[in-house]
Amino acid sequence: MRKLFFLLVLVCLFSSCSKKDNDEVISISDDLPETIKNIDDDDNIEGKSYCENGIAGIYPCNGYDLLSRIPLEHFESNEGNDSWGWTDSLNGKEYALMGLDDGTAFVDISNPEIPLYLGKLPSATVNSSWRDIKVFKDYAFIVSEAPGHGLQVFDLSKLRSDKTEQIFESDVNLNAFGNAHNIAINKDSGFAYVLGSKLFDGGPVFIDINSPLNPYIVGGYSFSSYTHDAQVVKYNGPDIRFKEKEILFGSNSIGGENNQIIILDVTDKKNPELISSIEYSNAGYTHQGWLSDDHKYFFLGDELDELTIGHRTKTRVFDIQNLENPIIHNIYYGQLASIDHNLYVKGPKLYISNYTAGMRVVDIKNINDKEFKEVGFFDTYPSDNSTNYFGAWNVYPFLSSGVILISDINSGLFIVKSSNDL
Repeated sequence: MRKLFFLLVLVCLFSSCSKKDNDEVISISDDLPETIKNIDDDDNIEGKSYCENGIAGIYPCNGYDLLSRIPLEHFESNEGNDSWGWTDSLNGKEYALMGLDDGTAFVDISNPEIPLYLGKLPSATVNSSWRDIKVFKDYAFIVSEAPGHGLQVFDLSKLRSDKTEQIFESDVNLNAFGNAHNIAINKDSGFAYVLGSKLFDGGPVFIDINSPLNPYIVGGYSFSSYTHDAQVVKYNGPDIRFKEKEILFGSNSIGGENNQIIILDVTDKKNPELISSIEYSNAGYTHQGWLSDDHKYFFLGDELDELTIGHRTKTRVFDIQNLENPIIHNIYYGQLASIDHNLYVKGPKLYISNYTAGMRVVDIKNINDKEFKEVGFFDTYPSDNSTNYFGAWNVYPFLSSGVILISDINSGLFIVKSSNDL
């Protein structure tokens, strides 16, 4: 049923597009009322379980221990979706930000075995199964497929002294667009890229966020169809023609058609230039991808190929050492037939949120020789490993403590860590 729902939503998402040039920024008054209640040690937070003999509590695992889990009931929400992390620039304390159907939850994970739920920023309009979060300069930037949602900007420094569980208000709402599917941020340039909105035919919208409380649109790109997700970087790869330029790597699809990766030079926001694009065979839906740390390779997840074609989890790896001529380098097949969602690279490891198979961790240190090996996992959906849209939506592996966040659609926020790091 969820598969049918997902496909129907895809049709709706891509059925209409329009363009706007005006920005509407709404500042939220500081004296708006807040709902406050005391934080207590709720016994529905699941505690630590070591991964022993392939199991941590009730969760299949290999090499990763459960530190804690906050169920959806604790957030008073029905579904989970995206997640991201924030490390406070003032004191180094780590926090988890989790997307929910009705808003965004903030969790103090400075003690990851005893996470402290601080409160929720409600959705700007109505509930939605889709929400996406990124962080820049101690601010959270949030978009959603909820109609009329726009961009919420939230000052994370509010969490520093928060000792109560609260319903928060956003500091700014940018309402120059309605719903959007995703947001990418390049911290080097101070620009956010809103993706899958009604502006620029669903292509990236360029938003200057160098002053986080005064975001404004400076341009966009509309000539390569709908962009579902993207990573934007100051390029530091081997193609010296583009050294230090701001390059967008987009995962583009129109409802499962015209599946492609685009490589776009967005250094000049008024004149973005398409460097190249590449399609691939047996495509389902070009969903999301991430660069290797050296910017030589791009790892791509296709969200529908396991379902529509039928095979084990498939990750395509593109050689992008020549940005004008990207080519397929290798294809990695996982151990199971579950659907892949978001993936990220940190050093020699690839972290994949694999829906019903949970988080999978792949050793990619021998990528030049096309050698890949699964070296660990933590399965947040122990019921089965079916080809369905349940389980792990996102994994966030970038916290310096080594703590990893897994946001699960059905079971809430999992906080895990490599058994070797404990």
